[in-house]
Amino acid sequence: MTLQQLEYILAVDRHRHFGKAADACNVTQPTLSAMIGKLEEELNAKLFDRNQQPVCPTPIGEKVISQAREVLQQAGAIQDIVKEEKQSLTGVFRIGILPTIAPYLLPRFFPQLMKKYPALDIRMREMKTYEIKEALTQGDIDAGILASIEGLEEYSQTTLFYEKYMGYVAREDAISQKEVVRTSDIAGSKDLWLLDEGHCFRDQMVRFCQMKSAQSSQLAYNLGSMETFMRMVESGKGITFIPELAVMQLSDPQKELVRPFAIPVPTRQLVMITNKHFIRHTLLDVIIKEIQASVPKSMLKLGAGQALV
Repeated sequence: MTLQQLEYILAVDRHRHFGKAADACNVTQPTLSAMIGKLEEELNAKLFDRNQQPVCPTPIGEKVISQAREVLQQAGAIQDIVKEEKQSLTGVFRIGILPTIAPYLLPRFFPQLMKKYPALDIRMREMKTYEIKEALTQGDIDAGILASIEGLEEYSQTTLFYEKYMGYVAREDAISQKEVVRTSDIAGSKDLWLLDEGHCFRDQMVRFCQMKSAQSSQLAYNLGSMETFMRMVESGKGITFIPELAVMQLSDPQKELVRPFAIPVPTRQLVMITNKHFIRHTLLDVIIKEIQASVPKSMLKLGAGQALV
């Protein structure tokens, strides 16, 4: 039995397909299948039901996979202990990041970080909040960047910065005639563009603006991309919400569509989370410092008139 074989069975469990698992492990499917077959022979037990599509673990396979996950996490911890002792800034480091953060934050720090530490292989994955939490539990990622919400108590958290929400309003919308957006104005908007349920960006704004009927309202259009909503607004239709960093990427004509919120200004707290048993703090501290250096200093603390959502 080898660690590589355990990695292969976890990959099959994750992808529920031998071919996709092989691609994820950068090996051929015959190689992966043969290695898993040898493990099954050694254990004298079938770990996967290959007659089902997608492939599913057998009852005993589920128990073996659960134990394999723990073994691989412990093996990884041994490597991390050595790297941390050497204060190493090398190796693979996997980070999950919200889709409502990635397009606006990553360009600010990621290219510079890679130039500064060429031996460091950081792999970013866009994921929703529940996916980040699940991936941390499964050991699929090392850290997550997301908006602080209730239910993160089981993780270690470090505040990165605070980011205001802004209104993005079509010129034809009545709100565009006002200097600031008030929550009472939003209910009167003919078209309100919201992300799908499950995005904390949406959920936080629905709570803040007390849009209790947003789910059933015909004014709420549930699509998946903030950029899509911005293009709708620019074409002359409705209002949406964008994060503060997004404003810094806009052209001057686009910035004319931005409206700040009236006090209290809805603000999200961006955090880096890891499991409690996380080891590589030297590396994590470097990444956190690079992120914080990439945003305006005013965003490093909660300002007067801002309210966390």
